[in-house]
Amino acid sequence: MLGILVFCFLIQLYFSLFVHLKLARLKVAPIPETGKKPLSVVICARNEAENLVKYLPTVLEQDYPDFEVIVVNDRSWDGTKDILEAFAKEYKHLKVVTVNDGSKFIAGKKFAVTMGIKAAAHEWLVFTDADCMPASSKWLYGMQQPDQDDVEIVLGYSPYIKKRGILNALIRFETFFTAVNYLSYAIKGMPYMGVGRNMAYKKSLFFNNKGFAAHMHIPSGDDDLFVNAHAHDGNTAICIHKDAQVWSEPNISFGAYLKQKKRHFGAGKLYKPKHKFILSAQIIIQFLFYVTLVLSMCFKATLYPALGVLGLSIIIRCFVYPRILKRLNYADLRWWFPILDMLLFIFLVFNGILSIFVKKVQWK
Repeated sequence: MLGILVFCFLIQLYFSLFVHLKLARLKVAPIPETGKKPLSVVICARNEAENLVKYLPTVLEQDYPDFEVIVVNDRSWDGTKDILEAFAKEYKHLKVVTVNDGSKFIAGKKFAVTMGIKAAAHEWLVFTDADCMPASSKWLYGMQQPDQDDVEIVLGYSPYIKKRGILNALIRFETFFTAVNYLSYAIKGMPYMGVGRNMAYKKSLFFNNKGFAAHMHIPSGDDDLFVNAHAHDGNTAICIHKDAQVWSEPNISFGAYLKQKKRHFGAGKLYKPKHKFILSAQIIIQFLFYVTLVLSMCFKATLYPALGVLGLSIIIRCFVYPRILKRLNYADLRWWFPILDMLLFIFLVFNGILSIFVKKVQWK
């Protein structure tokens, strides 16, 4: 039992020191001072009237020389239509695409995203959501097409806004670890996902690979499944500069958060086998670590060795992750790192069990 605990600790050590530490040590390049090519920003909105009023101007008023903003109104009934019409009169670079209910309609965000991409006038597409706010007016400079022509995908970072309560802390901590994983593996040369709140790719990449055709049957995956299928070491870059991040509104109820994570869990089943193996191994190793830790502490002969392994694990992880928490705008969570780590593990196990029994999910 103690041997299993040590084995799990060593595997955790590998992920911490040889994968995630790459992100902590990454030298963040400055944002370019010029916009080299025009770009199209794509936003899908379903009943987002309040968020559009609050956040859309921060996108429309970006300091970038040549860009358009495409908002897809996906069957909204909350006044979104009137708000977008008013914005369109004020901002000439805003293009509104309306998706109406109909017998030939394919429900889901992927259809709305596809309509937005079809309406885009430019090759380089930048994606965000209606409840998101760029960290600065220089956001698009950071997410524009890089100088390297072979780069077809840029993975950005989107932290959640800090609010009061343990749920908010858990949501932000889970988002942090998701970001640490996908950004670190992208640096390592094995990109496997991105988040639609802040990412960019070429329009030709989308249409040359038939868009979302391979996974149109599931409601999620317009961001991570597309990246998982088409990103590789030679065509993917990341951007985590503080001015190129996008802040997002977190869920305020546990039920809404569970629903969101259920959608994400369903998409993960369609990842490439090597990516599923790595992500599953991380969770399994963490599960075995805590289980064998608790069992080892129940016996006098293994109590102190188990406590030693736990202490060493905390020391090493507290050396690596608080540094990244600060870099990714979650510095306030570093003092609660060990507790949030255990709470997140419990939540992931609970969500995995729940996903076995709850099958139906949808986008809003």
